[in-house]
Amino acid sequence: MSAPLALITFLAIASAAAKPNAGLRTWSRFGKLPYPGDKAFLYDTFPEGFMWAVGTAAYQVEGAFEKDGKGLSIWDTFRRGGNRMATGDVGSDSYHNVYKDVRAIAQLGVSHYRFSLSWSRIFPNGTRGSYNEVGTNYYRNLLRRLKEIRVQPVVTLYHWDLPDHLQQTLGGWSNPEIVGIFKDYADFCFQTFGDDVKYWITIDNPFVVARHGYGTGVVAPGIKNDPDLPFRVGHNLIKAHAAAWHLYDRHYRPRQGGRLSMALASHWIKPSRTRLESLRECQCSLDHVLGWFARPLFTDGDYPPCMKARLGSRLPSFTPEERAQVRGTADFFALSHGAALSFQLINDSLKFGQQEELDLRMLLYWVSAEYDKPPIFVVQSGWYVLGNTKTEDPKHMFYLKRFIAGALKSIIIDGVNVIGYTAWSLIDGFEWHREYGIRRGLYYVDFNAPDMKREPKTSATFYRNVIQKNGFPELPENKPAQGSFPCDFAWGVSANSIQVETTPSQFADPSVYLWNISNNGELMRLEGFSAPPVRRAAHCADYVTIRQQVDEIRQVGVNHFHFSLNWSAVVPTGDVAHPNTTLLGYYRCFTRQLLRANVTPVVTLWHHTRLRSSLPAPLDAANKWFNSETPKAFAEYARLCYRELGAHVKMWITLNEPNDEMVSLALHMDWVEPAFSFSREDVEPAKRVLDFRVGWFAEPVFGSGDYPLGMRSWLRQLNSLDLPVFNEKARQLVKGTYDFFAISHFTTKVVTHAMEDAYTYNAMLEFQEMIDTTWMLSPRPVVPWGLRKALNWVREHYRDVPIYVMANGVQEDPSRFKDSLRVYYLYNYINEALKAHTLDGVNLKGYFAYALSDQRDPGFGLYGHIQEEAIIKASLSNYRNIIKHNGFPIQGAAAQQCPSVTQPRPTVPQPCPGCHVLAKKPVVGFLTLVGSGVLITLGLIVYYTAKRRKEYY
Repeated sequence: MSAPLALITFLAIASAAAKPNAGLRTWSRFGKLPYPGDKAFLYDTFPEGFMWAVGTAAYQVEGAFEKDGKGLSIWDTFRRGGNRMATGDVGSDSYHNVYKDVRAIAQLGVSHYRFSLSWSRIFPNGTRGSYNEVGTNYYRNLLRRLKEIRVQPVVTLYHWDLPDHLQQTLGGWSNPEIVGIFKDYADFCFQTFGDDVKYWITIDNPFVVARHGYGTGVVAPGIKNDPDLPFRVGHNLIKAHAAAWHLYDRHYRPRQGGRLSMALASHWIKPSRTRLESLRECQCSLDHVLGWFARPLFTDGDYPPCMKARLGSRLPSFTPEERAQVRGTADFFALSHGAALSFQLINDSLKFGQQEELDLRMLLYWVSAEYDKPPIFVVQSGWYVLGNTKTEDPKHMFYLKRFIAGALKSIIIDGVNVIGYTAWSLIDGFEWHREYGIRRGLYYVDFNAPDMKREPKTSATFYRNVIQKNGFPELPENKPAQGSFPCDFAWGVSANSIQVETTPSQFADPSVYLWNISNNGELMRLEGFSAPPVRRAAHCADYVTIRQQVDEIRQVGVNHFHFSLNWSAVVPTGDVAHPNTTLLGYYRCFTRQLLRANVTPVVTLWHHTRLRSSLPAPLDAANKWFNSETPKAFAEYARLCYRELGAHVKMWITLNEPNDEMVSLALHMDWVEPAFSFSREDVEPAKRVLDFRVGWFAEPVFGSGDYPLGMRSWLRQLNSLDLPVFNEKARQLVKGTYDFFAISHFTTKVVTHAMEDAYTYNAMLEFQEMIDTTWMLSPRPVVPWGLRKALNWVREHYRDVPIYVMANGVQEDPSRFKDSLRVYYLYNYINEALKAHTLDGVNLKGYFAYALSDQRDPGFGLYGHIQEEAIIKASLSNYRNIIKHNGFPIQGAAAQQCPSVTQPRPTVPQPCPGCHVLAKKPVVGFLTLVGSGVLITLGLIVYYTAKRRKEYY
């Protein structure tokens, strides 16, 4: 364990002494953890003996609702009332498929299986006098089969399915008599099954039973006419649990040695404001859901003060004897978290103006702090997918990953005593008030098939792998690399544009001033006077903005600077015969001053943004790049720039980052990761997306001289589309028209072939884009290893081509001058670039951080700005330090010896050095590729438009 991690763990443990409302410190503690390092994924393993479990609930999966003497439960009756259509009469038919469930459990490799007993299957009318031997044997058989595969049972006595007879004759949980009846039922279960059971749960999620069964009416028995009834029901649930615990403790624990608790579920909530009042409201919100039942069991046998103060006489009270009976009646904290009604609160009444959030780690810490560090067994955790989802459920998989990762951090970093985790659920089943509209199983069940076959989903494979590894052990590729880049490595910084000053500043104002006349250090203009015109011509040194910008670039420590020209400003009319000579002069001065500062200029001819095309107005108004004249005009514009600036610029980018719209030799290349890397169904669309987003433009130039084979074959499948064909002459013309491979990379995206959201699903390429919920967002995912994979993709496809990362950066609040996220981002992305170079053999020639300043690229800058003053951010200093050491040298090793390199003095521009090249292969090949890109884009638009219209009608 690293030193910072150990320190955080020590502080967490040392500060965990339980006090009244001790959980209140949770929000402030997590607000002070190292950012963004604490948000990073933790590679580590769970403690030895950690319990890995999976679970189900009887009514959801068993079916056979009237078979072999089973009595009706309140859910059997509830689902037949009103306009409800679906029932759990069959569910997943586990009653007839025990062997299939057990086989699935064995495949997962879990150590524990949580299931519930159907009270009305054992006692059809709820009491011992109606005992049903056949129903009891069903559970004996299940326990025997679990023992055969060495899986420990975790048995729930009551999971929401009260025998309907007790509801009809007594009023169910609203009647205090139910306490003794439940105790007798528990007694039978302990006596009958207890020799094989070491973990018991008396009642699952009493909040849902009380509030939604007897309050909102959302779940069985569906009562909603008495606002105080839920609190009386909750009172009886607590006393029933306590009665069962004491019974077990006195009569069964000495021989059976088991542990017993009540499963409590909760949301998590964050303050809408930072004021203490908001934190107290958050605390009170948790008290009304989780504390309602947890405080009596784990603290003092009474309800939370917040509940008592707000509810007054509506809340029943415990006598001193009852408090003593209730207090301490839990051997561990059984915590449920996920897509249950206690997390997704039905209305805002229990949020008290705060915001609900999905955070298992903070909830675990709160429980540990609030209830004096009990051992916590997460007995239900997971999410859901839509009901039409089959075996590909990456959304469920990523939520499982998020929750498990949160539990791991809770143990390793926060010092919370988490002893087990239960993924929910084993198989698809009847999902309570949501019926079959969602699925929560790790195994897919076809409810229409006679055999109810169980098929593992991607989430099941993921969970099995986590169990086998006991978490997420650190692999060599997860560890930071040490080493240096080559001596000639290009360290750069990029900007979309530079600040242009078309007139030297000291000649722009003809006014006459007096200075410091009042000893205030200020200038005072003399009205009515003007200075005579300056006779000499302006020099490059006269441009204040150039001096400022070059000085800012030098302070970064880079040896290259990448910026874009403004085509629409250089050639406003689109006719190169009438350029903006003043602007060209400024660009010429800027590049010359960069060279004087030993910084190599890297210049992009055209850079579009989503807000503006940067095309000259006549071309912008005439269909932009769909106009066949635009590529020709671009070639003429390129000749002009090469002629005017070529003496100072030796690295050119033709077009920057427009490969989502148009051809580019500096390709935007965010990595595309399959949601499930072991699934061909997800690997194929990931490859397809890269073919269409990168290979489309890279393969003709850097590869075969033709479009990617995968792209051609996919478009042929659409029947109505095909790519233009390069003849041999055109192929040879386009192929090899490059000097280096330039990419811009910012983030990584996940794709799957399974449709999750019809609105964001890409129907043409048949993929769904999503994110791994464990990734930190900024707002785009921060995934450093994605850069390494992108670089390796280029190496694997185009051999030893020289590669430059022309832009890599992260968006962060411009007001954060201590920009810790950007510090983290640059360190880790550059480290992944080093791995690609030193470990994978990628011919990486340079790295450019994006961007220089917030002034030109808001939110991405190494410099911040307050009015006109440039502020050096923390990320700039850190980036400069990496450049100074040329990477991440091994500590204690001899310093890298690199010869000092001095840039040559700028020369006088020649008429047009190299312009003859433009008339030959590169420009013609470039125009050929541009023309093909236009045709393909037009074809895709026509195809997609027609397809969408057809789908619409």
